[in-house]
Amino acid sequence: MFERGAIEVYDAHQNNLKHVNLKIPKYQITVFAGLSGSGKSSLVFDTIAAASRRELNETFPSFTQQYLPKYGQPQVKRIDHLPVAIVIEQKRIGKNARSTLSTYTGIYSLLRLLFSRAGKPFVGYSDTFSFNLPQGMCPTCQGLGYVDDIDAKALIDPNKSLNQGAITFVSFGPHTWRWRRYAYSGLFDNDKPLKDYTDQEMDLLLNAPQQRLKNAPEKWPRTALYEGVIPRIRRSIIGKREAEHHKEALAQIVTRRPCPDCHGTRLRPEVLTCQINGLNIADVLAMDLVHALQFLHAIKIPLVADVIREVAVKIQSLVDIGLGYLTLDRSTETLSGGETQRIKIAKFLTSELVDMVYILDEPSVGLHPHDIQLIKNALINLKKKGNTILVVEHNPELMPIADYVVEIGPQAGKNGGRITFTGTYQALLTSNTMTGTLLKRPLTYRPPRQLTKTVSLKHVTTHNLKDVSVEIPLGVETVISGVAGSGKSSLVDALKRQLKVPYIDLSQGAIGTNIRSTPVTYLNILDDIRKLFAKATGTSTSLFSYNGKGACPRCKGKGVTITNMAFMDPVVQECEMCHGKRYNDEALGHHYNGKNISEVLNMPIESAIQFFKQTPEIDRKLINMQKVGLDYLTLGQPLTTLSGGELQRLKLAVQLNKTGTIYLLDEPTAGLHMKDVAKLIRLFDELVAAGNTLIIVEHNLEVISKADWLIDVGPDAGIYGGQILYAGIPERAQQVSQSRTGVALKAYNQMRS
Repeated sequence: MFERGAIEVYDAHQNNLKHVNLKIPKYQITVFAGLSGSGKSSLVFDTIAAASRRELNETFPSFTQQYLPKYGQPQVKRIDHLPVAIVIEQKRIGKNARSTLSTYTGIYSLLRLLFSRAGKPFVGYSDTFSFNLPQGMCPTCQGLGYVDDIDAKALIDPNKSLNQGAITFVSFGPHTWRWRRYAYSGLFDNDKPLKDYTDQEMDLLLNAPQQRLKNAPEKWPRTALYEGVIPRIRRSIIGKREAEHHKEALAQIVTRRPCPDCHGTRLRPEVLTCQINGLNIADVLAMDLVHALQFLHAIKIPLVADVIREVAVKIQSLVDIGLGYLTLDRSTETLSGGETQRIKIAKFLTSELVDMVYILDEPSVGLHPHDIQLIKNALINLKKKGNTILVVEHNPELMPIADYVVEIGPQAGKNGGRITFTGTYQALLTSNTMTGTLLKRPLTYRPPRQLTKTVSLKHVTTHNLKDVSVEIPLGVETVISGVAGSGKSSLVDALKRQLKVPYIDLSQGAIGTNIRSTPVTYLNILDDIRKLFAKATGTSTSLFSYNGKGACPRCKGKGVTITNMAFMDPVVQECEMCHGKRYNDEALGHHYNGKNISEVLNMPIESAIQFFKQTPEIDRKLINMQKVGLDYLTLGQPLTTLSGGELQRLKLAVQLNKTGTIYLLDEPTAGLHMKDVAKLIRLFDELVAAGNTLIIVEHNLEVISKADWLIDVGPDAGIYGGQILYAGIPERAQQVSQSRTGVALKAYNQMRS
């Protein structure tokens, strides 16, 4: 139906690519395989996608271009026949308390229209049903659905004065700019302990609304308003970007509860009187997508037939891709990267655009083999509409979808960047390439270790778990499996409450990353490296800090300049002065073992192990990074660029070499090639042999087959899951037909027999 052809790449030498020439077939699904760090992203994202986006941006007027993300000129001679690229990444959706699944997908706008036209009694037009607009939002919680109570006792030390630090909340300490708003107000005796304040003084300190001061002292800024500590924290910190930096401190003082007036619905009471078939809009938003579809199909009002058809198409596409368990009011900040990516895929399934190139970054991450089949169907449908699909992928469950495979390698970092295979998936299986060889291997099961001690979980009903009871072994490796949203994490949460001993939680949660955080700062070896430079050059250690004296004066050591664009995403560009090196010219003029500080931080960890082998305190920590499969990262790579799986393995690297410890891991293989998964499995064996317990939430069948014990949760997600389908030795799960994981284990080997 579509004229064949190819995207033709000539002389791509971006990052570690070795002057690659490649033809990628159009209107096909091409999978890019290879080790992490081999050059897949450099080719697909940094070259092909960047070139397409750059060309597209240049079609807009200059005025518009200043508000668009900036893409540097990729290092490539040329790319012919390049369509417009749509990149579907795993980035989580921004942390906006007002963003829900229904608002993000546009479903909420259609539901508002539906209720304004067909709801009885009539209460207003579409905007009246919005919790983000004054016409509809609950005035008590401003449409958030919750209120935050601040514990005043946790904010202050009554035995101290203002000068002694009586306001204990972070950023209000003596001589800070926030502290000055109280100490310089002239309202208080700064040397009087708070316990001696009158009720009026205490109320003025803690609760006073914003007001202009009469007869303010000279030190008081002329235009400043006075405000009590509690309303100030509520206004300027809670719900703002700064809250991320003070998450732990806020947790000590803030108690969040459903709004007492709207009871979490976010809407005014009069809005909720409007109903269709006995349900108001908040009732519908609380439904999962499957039940929301049933609600829509039961409406038989001709006036809204078109609206129902449009919203049903959007919801059905989400159900078809395996997200039917999500509720319409689900906050987007609670969605995983994998769920976000699937929402984006579903969005494009209903698009009328064709002849695009869709570029996906490991769409299998976070998915059980059962869910992966739904992703396959979605990608095939995108292709059938007349599009080209490029997928960077490691998972052997998804790779068979490929019409064409490109393997990049043979290794990671400087030893990668070459095309080691091109051809069909069947040709890959008959090749002797690293990926082809590993794909042919059937799963093998290790003899399980003897179980001696367990933790008993009885009648657990956390979240969607349906009164489950299960024994979780200690001293061995246990995998908890099941489809996304089935209840695996809820089971682990119940286990944490039951454990009577300390444990190491290596989940995929954030680790306080920012653009200044790098592997060397997280491993706490940057100071050691700076000392080596200072000793070798006879200069100060501070000169080799990109957070201090050595920082580039333009970007202040970030390596990039960030332009905030108000309500749009900030524009991030490489610093024009230091070209991303972070350091000033003086710092870059000094060398240790023939390299300057920037060149050292740009080294892959694999090379740095050799470079620092004479420095045991550095070398030992870098070898741990190698053990967890992160030696392809550079020493100075911003942690903001790492995936959830990579961040988790970074945390694991810091926690190695312990004994008698319980490790909790959440999909540690995310983003790993099969060769790296094998390396991680060996590490898990070493940890258990050293007397540790491993409890791993995981979908990877190779990891599952090498575990001592398997607990399978399901059968499906949300309210359709929450049951224990199997608990026992992994190999025996193949004989249990109701176990989704057992079925997948059996099917994997049947495909390779």
